[in-house]
Amino acid sequence: MSKPSNLVSALVIACTVALAAPTVALAATGPAPAVVQGKKKHKAKVEAKADKNRVKVGEETKIKGSFADLGGQESVSGGEPVIVQQLKAGVWVDLTTGTCRPNGNFVFSLSFSVRASLTLRVFHPETELYVSAVSSVIGLVVI
Repeated sequence: MSKPSNLVSALVIACTVALAAPTVALAATGPAPAVVQGKKKHKAKVEAKADKNRVKVGEETKIKGSFADLGGQESVSGGEPVIVQQLKAGVWVDLTTGTCRPNGNFVFSLSFSVRASLTLRVFHPETELYVSAVSSVIGLVVI
């Protein structure tokens, strides 16, 4: 095997192990309690889109979006995590992270150093207040 092929294989194996570990740990601890500290988590909606669907190598593009609280949690202060992810070999890989207030907007600036056709999304992981949410898929071509 060539070195790039070994690297890709190692990356796929590492991602698979990383994704499987929480599932194995959860199974070992038994079922989760039905109510966590008496609070019901709110539903959220993440929307995102790229300024451009085609960019040149090294050119900056912006991913703009919003994080909407669907449960009426208007007065929450502080930021919720939002993560731009890229689909690589069937696995979502984090590219950059930030925060966004509920019912607020976010902007990520990204640039890429290789020509490629990319599949991106913005992900909000489950937190104490919200269930997880994900945007629709964003296609981006780097020429």
